[in-house]
Amino acid sequence: MPVTVAEAVASALVRHGVEFIFGQSNPTALMLAAEDAGIRQLLYRTENAAGAMADAYARVSNRIGVVAAQNGPAAALMVAPMAEALKASIPMLVLVQEVPASQRDRNAFQELDHFALFAGVAKWVRRLDDPDRAADYIDLAMIAANSGRPGPVVLLLAKDMLQQPSRAPDVARRQDLGLFPLDRPRPDMESIERAAELLANARSPLVIVGGGVHTAQAVDALDRLISTGCLPVATTNMGKGAVDETGPLSLGVAANLLGRNGPASAHRDLIAKADVVLLIGTRTNENGTDAWSLTAPGASYIHIDIDGTEVGRNYEALRLVGDARAAILDLTAALQRQDLTKRRDGAGALMAEIAAARHRRSDAIAPQLQADTQPILPQRLMGDLDSLIGPDDIVVADASYSSVWVTGYLTARRAGQRFLTPRGLAGLGWGLPFAMGAKLARPGARVVGLVGDGGFAHVWGELEMAVREGIALTLIVLNNSQLAMQRHGENLGFGRSTTGIRFVEVDHAAVARSVGAQGHRIDDPNAFGPALELALASDEVTVLEVISDADAFAPLRIFDGQDACLGIPAGPHAAARRQGA
Repeated sequence: MPVTVAEAVASALVRHGVEFIFGQSNPTALMLAAEDAGIRQLLYRTENAAGAMADAYARVSNRIGVVAAQNGPAAALMVAPMAEALKASIPMLVLVQEVPASQRDRNAFQELDHFALFAGVAKWVRRLDDPDRAADYIDLAMIAANSGRPGPVVLLLAKDMLQQPSRAPDVARRQDLGLFPLDRPRPDMESIERAAELLANARSPLVIVGGGVHTAQAVDALDRLISTGCLPVATTNMGKGAVDETGPLSLGVAANLLGRNGPASAHRDLIAKADVVLLIGTRTNENGTDAWSLTAPGASYIHIDIDGTEVGRNYEALRLVGDARAAILDLTAALQRQDLTKRRDGAGALMAEIAAARHRRSDAIAPQLQADTQPILPQRLMGDLDSLIGPDDIVVADASYSSVWVTGYLTARRAGQRFLTPRGLAGLGWGLPFAMGAKLARPGARVVGLVGDGGFAHVWGELEMAVREGIALTLIVLNNSQLAMQRHGENLGFGRSTTGIRFVEVDHAAVARSVGAQGHRIDDPNAFGPALELALASDEVTVLEVISDADAFAPLRIFDGQDACLGIPAGPHAAARRQGA
């Protein structure tokens, strides 16, 4: 029996392990065919949130997320989440409705140049023009998205094309290409041996781990490398969870969190004196390197990355271009062939130094974690959350301060624990859809999201989807009625803030209840822990709105010693100014 292009596409998606598509009604022919094939349609409220859901789903499941969007304005809303996924190296298949060929370049309804639209945010953009190549193009899209450095891809599907008959290919396709990494290329052995020699003979080596270790599923291999070489290890924000932060060689998250009371602030001297630095799966971006000042410029660098253009971008390095897990396994084997006497003889003193620094930081932040002040300190909330989450729980955060509270104040208690933060481009509005995507990827896990009131307002309509689809999660909303990190940055740079950072008061708990979720407003710090414990035990969508301190600031080094400047109050919002308030 002949099949349509829509049916051929749906069949190919099933072969690649796709269980659901984040999609509204269009392209309708495809949605109908996908549901007939057993793929669920998950109706989102906005395309930008749907892209974030697909991103988080891929990060947790290591399978590609699939999104469908109508042409024109809906497609344009996919740009932001695709940009985050491209920078963060996360695969995503975006299926976009296209106008029929007979209507192109005639100003058809919602016609847009999608090739130009997606040029800067996709690895691969194609239009299906031959109905007999439907399965081919889905395979090509999967290969492009999941091979090499993963990233988003786009397949344009014209409305009339989807309903045309599609002939099966002469050679049947059977492979599941929906998971990543598809391939595990290895660096050359000569470079591996040289890297092992450098690490074995280093005076003070250091490993810095980025999110690429999670993508490559390399956390177990990394653990063996660290223990084999007695190597101290720090992570970037996106690398958090790749290392057990209770382990004797972990420095925690370093990146740009080296300010007063930051997770690696007490390890500054150890980081600064590193003479050989091994970078794994990191773009060496501004935030990940504290504006490229984290390590000594005169150190010798070794860089493992799947993308050869990232190796040596900011630090001239011994190039180990390849899959992170394969490279780490080879490097560990090569290290075992070296004389490791120097590493082992110094291990006891190194671990004692790390433990002492960790203890100093713990003592320094204890008053924040126990503070009973009102409005509530975000650090106090993180202390309660840290005591209640386990190694199999997933914590996600929005950008801005939410990411800092999670990466800086929670503890990864096993290698591979997941903490998701949108650090590719760090845009607001990712927290709730990230939590939803993570829960869909791992339904049995408890998922907690942390967002500010500013970021939550971008996407609070998606609460309806979470309730409708039974995506049980706990969302903590820090309500301080302003963009606090923006205010602090403006105060630091200009001595005052704009009026565009203040909001009117919003009852976010009531917003949650209005769509059938549980919603609780908390202004007493002692009430948060019990409320969180109940939420974590619930199988409902729960929003905990916390009235939080707008003067709390992150442990960024640029903020050190600037307390008085950062505390300059924000002016009234524009509406209040007009009314003479």
